[in-house]
Amino acid sequence: MPMSKLPALFLILMTVTSAADLPTRKWLNLEAIKTMVAAAEAEAQKRSVQVTICIVDDSGNLLFLQKADAAGINTIQFAQKKARDAAIYGRPSKDHADQLKNGNLQVLAFPDAFPNQGGVPIKVDGRTLGGIAASGAASEVDEAIAQAGVDALLKK
Repeated sequence: MPMSKLPALFLILMTVTSAADLPTRKWLNLEAIKTMVAAAEAEAQKRSVQVTICIVDDSGNLLFLQKADAAGINTIQFAQKKARDAAIYGRPSKDHADQLKNGNLQVLAFPDAFPNQGGVPIKVDGRTLGGIAASGAASEVDEAIAQAGVDALLKK
């Protein structure tokens, strides 16, 4: 092999080695979203409530939003905020609601925190992939609807 081609070969080998060392990443694909939405809708129907359902990725970016016909218009923003809180902080939005209820006013200054029950993180193998939330029913019912979506995903 000519010496002039050696640097190019070395560069190619380094690129292949570097790419092979990159970690693999799971994400919420369309199938996963449809699974969660179907389960959340079924739970809402079972409880006879009209809610807005929202799913965001791990950075809080909107992936899915659906408002039931009779859900209030304000539930659109509430569901997004609850889902974003759960995704970014990796825990149910109820945690921030409990902190506020216990007098921790600092929670109001946390970026993207929304101290209202109803959002839960979507965790797979210990890693937060996003958040799902419902809004429009009592807060504990909103959370149960969102949790039904996560439970359906984890059963697959």
